[in-house]
Amino acid sequence: MLAAVALATPPAAAQERATLRGTVVDSRGTALPRVTVVVRGRESGAERPAVTAPDGTFMMGGLAPGLYDVVVEDPAFAAFRREVALAPGAEQTIRIELAYTVADFVPVPDRWRLRFPDWQRYPPGQGGDYPFVRNRGFDPYDQNVLKGDLPLAGDSLFLIFTGVVESPLEYRLLPTPAGVSTERPDSEAFFGENEQYALLPSAIASFELFHGSTSFRPRDWAIRVTPQFNVNYVSTRERGGLNVSPEEPATRRRDYLAVLQEAFGEVKLFDVGEYYDFTSVRAGIQPFNSDFRGFLFRDTNLGVRAFGNWGRNRNQWNVAVFDQLEKETNSDLNLLVYPEEEGGGFARRRQRVFIANYYRQDFLAEGYTFSVSAHANQDRPDRVFYDANGFLVRPSPVGLIQPHNVDAYYVGAGGDGHWGRLNVTHQFYAAFGTDAFNGVSGTPVDIEAQFAAVEISVDRNWYRPKAAFLFASGDDDPDDTRARGFDAIVDNPNIAGGPFSFWNRYSIRLAQTGLGLVGRNSVLPSLRSSKAEGQASFVNPGLLLFNGGLDAELTRKLRMTVNVNYLRFHRTETLQRLLFQADIDPSIGIDGSVGFQYRPALNDNLVITSGVSLFMPRTGFQQILTDRMLYSPFAVVTITY
Repeated sequence: MLAAVALATPPAAAQERATLRGTVVDSRGTALPRVTVVVRGRESGAERPAVTAPDGTFMMGGLAPGLYDVVVEDPAFAAFRREVALAPGAEQTIRIELAYTVADFVPVPDRWRLRFPDWQRYPPGQGGDYPFVRNRGFDPYDQNVLKGDLPLAGDSLFLIFTGVVESPLEYRLLPTPAGVSTERPDSEAFFGENEQYALLPSAIASFELFHGSTSFRPRDWAIRVTPQFNVNYVSTRERGGLNVSPEEPATRRRDYLAVLQEAFGEVKLFDVGEYYDFTSVRAGIQPFNSDFRGFLFRDTNLGVRAFGNWGRNRNQWNVAVFDQLEKETNSDLNLLVYPEEEGGGFARRRQRVFIANYYRQDFLAEGYTFSVSAHANQDRPDRVFYDANGFLVRPSPVGLIQPHNVDAYYVGAGGDGHWGRLNVTHQFYAAFGTDAFNGVSGTPVDIEAQFAAVEISVDRNWYRPKAAFLFASGDDDPDDTRARGFDAIVDNPNIAGGPFSFWNRYSIRLAQTGLGLVGRNSVLPSLRSSKAEGQASFVNPGLLLFNGGLDAELTRKLRMTVNVNYLRFHRTETLQRLLFQADIDPSIGIDGSVGFQYRPALNDNLVITSGVSLFMPRTGFQQILTDRMLYSPFAVVTITY
């Protein structure tokens, strides 16, 4: 009987113990599992932890009566501390509400400002890659109102600002005619010192305002304005090269120019189907490249362009007409008005270009795009035109000088993409039409010319070997009425080294003719007075170009391109007629170049491009210009926002 009484009656110490129960929730009342709750005695300092169950509850029994601190110290939540007094034998309940250190719900004014919660991946002070960082103001890689990531106003009005500062520096050896008044009395009759220096910095500020979405849906409308500022500094060793007058400074010329290089509006006319295909129209001063590599027309000029797509963007088309503006002589930027000494007025040069092309993606093979096109170049000047340096450029200063119309038409087909591992780019054009009076032939001529180019390359891990061939037909009889030499409208081709190639990069002039053998940023020996301000000339020697090259990603930041070109005239009869020189050899020379592109920050905000190009003349070039090896080191620093 005494034993039964002992079991039924608990000892006095056990009767004094207390129990603490509780529930842990967040600010919305949601239960929080796996949270450690610590009960710490005020007098003893002893701690007792408990971990909440899936429903957020916890329980601690056998606690001595007294004062306790209930503590939660979890980096995901703000620190929690509460004093609790436990009476002997009491069973007390507590509700713990925790606040997140990073809010999981942040009010946003619109869907564009949704962002990831802040996340401290590493302990403070430790370096590493930190994703989901807070917006850093004007950083172009964060969500930025200036880069079209966030609406400027409302939910659909966006602004894109692009700023570019580019500073090309060139040293070059070019055949330089001595002119009628040489800088040194002992200079040769036709050629003087070849050294030239050029510094051509420019700054671009582009503002584009558009209405629509930043994702798949085409824009409803857009407006873009791009002013460009140019400083042109050139130093040569001969008079008469920078200005027609020998009284002008012999070695330097500076031009400070600010122009409106782009100014256009665009509007979407209607959708085509349910897959975001569309038809839009754009009007104003706008850029346009009519083929894959800029062989025929690549320019920024005044025009109207309708464009669109269908079939889930597999079919794309353009129809455009450009009313060409005059170009500023030394920068090739657009002129809006003629200088007052030339009569002022809107600077239309009475040349219209009509273009229609069609692209088909995944044509015959996935990843290959095929294109067909038609162009018309109606160049109909109404006066004799001199450039800003006083040189006659329209018509060409050769033969009988009189204004004449050039109506040239082109049909073409090309492709770009890959066939399996083989990367392929190819283009063909046939030109026809009339030149009302060609200066070299001294008669009206009918145009019958052809152009073809192909580049093939293979990607092999970090490098890409490539080979290319280019053909531009030449005229074999300047005395007949057929013009067989191919000329473009406004070309700027990217092939066979592109801007790294000596032949492509520089304008090479023929002495005592007022004509260029080849223009800057062109491969065609078209014999124009000026690529930008002169007229197309289809009585020219044509070209055969053979290229081998290598593109290599040396590091993640450094890319190298190496090219070697062998050049030949297709026909030399035109040069013989023009220079009164018999038996000119068709070989031009070997053009070699090596270039580097360095991106120190692994992006395009800062790009340093440098290279060296060499030209080793062969017999034909030696006969008409020089036998001296020509070369040019150059560097371009481009900063982009």
